[in-house]
Amino acid sequence: MPKVIILGSASAIPDENHENSHLAVVGQEGAVLVDCVGTPIVRLAKAGLSLEDISDLIITHFHPDHVSGVPLLLMNMWLLGRRKPLRIYGLHHCLERLEDMMAFYHWENWPSFFQVAFHRLPEQENVLVLEKPDLRILASPVRHLIPTIGLRFESPRSGQAVAYSCDTEPCPTVVNLAAGGQVLIHEATGRGVGHSSASQAGGIARQAQVERLLLIHYPTGSFPAESLVEEASQTYAGEVALATDLMEIEF
Repeated sequence: MPKVIILGSASAIPDENHENSHLAVVGQEGAVLVDCVGTPIVRLAKAGLSLEDISDLIITHFHPDHVSGVPLLLMNMWLLGRRKPLRIYGLHHCLERLEDMMAFYHWENWPSFFQVAFHRLPEQENVLVLEKPDLRILASPVRHLIPTIGLRFESPRSGQAVAYSCDTEPCPTVVNLAAGGQVLIHEATGRGVGHSSASQAGGIARQAQVERLLLIHYPTGSFPAESLVEEASQTYAGEVALATDLMEIEF
């Protein structure tokens, strides 16, 4: 049975208990990393994963709190002797900038570097990102400050699905991504351009008729994040909880 591991739950400013928001989706053929921040090898180890377990990388958008760890991920994989290819998926806007960033490190000169294959996704709803025997991943554009995708993770065997809004204002594409799913992982940065409040996340969960809402990408530090659960419960009658670092969701 595949599972989602919350590798980080914080919004743009992390703290000692909350890394920036990113995920791993683990199946029988390895793990798909969704965004990459901090020091990846350390966070993955805490989740029981190694760099060799990572078969694919999906980058939702090109903001520092979602891509800052990519150079370290690639360098550490190379230094540890990786030979198998790594597939990286994202919108053209994102991958173009990711390649530019890596060019500053002159990665083309890293000897015996493994193959990296970039897969540019069209900015359309319900695009098939990848498909494995026990896992199917779809992407749709969401409403952020720059081109960004939300994701849907499906288990063909159980028929269950988990949706991830990524950074977004409330929008119909997230409702469509989550429809019929068991869990919606929705950001709760706060009401504003490119982001959503917990109350708005609850409204999206209600429209999608999911069984459970997990709030992610929320303010940390001295902010009372627990209050966000109460706020979301005012607009959504189902189960609400905070996504926490290293939480696992089977589906």
